Amino acid sequence: MKVILKENVKNLGNMGQIIDVTDGYARNYLVPQGFAVEANTKNLRSLEHEKRLIQEKAKKLMMSARDLATKIAGIDIVIKAKAGEEGKLFGSVTSMDIAEQLRNAGIEIDKKKISLDEPIRRIGSYAVNIKLHSDVSTQVNVQIVGE
Repeated sequence: MKVILKENVKNLGNMGQIIDVTDGYARNYLVPQGFAVEANTKNLRSLEHEKRLIQEKAKKLMMSARDLATKIAGIDIVIKAKAGEEGKLFGSVTSMDIAEQLRNAGIEIDKKKISLDEPIRRIGSYAVNIKLHSDVSTQVNVQIVGE
């Protein structure tokens, strides 16, 4: 089934693209979630108008991601955690902890956008990458201190 994407869908395509997917995937997931519409003649005609709206929406998303990136770049996060004598933490600091600290600083970030290769398990200073948009990413400095 051919569908027109209304949103960016990971591993599938970007807004405004016409793609071919299985019937069940389109009927059961893409269309009900509002990610796509069926590519029939009526929808293809309205695609031109939709493309302009989609481009404006994508532009707004990009601008808001850039603004958020500049906001985040100036923030240093300090996380207190219990640690042993050698600086090894009793537990770990995860992306959820970093997202919570950003939320306390007034910035709402989904923990999935914070990329940690593995949880932080030692005291120290770390640069953590945050991917806000497909073209916009920034780093936040995370300082882990012992209690």
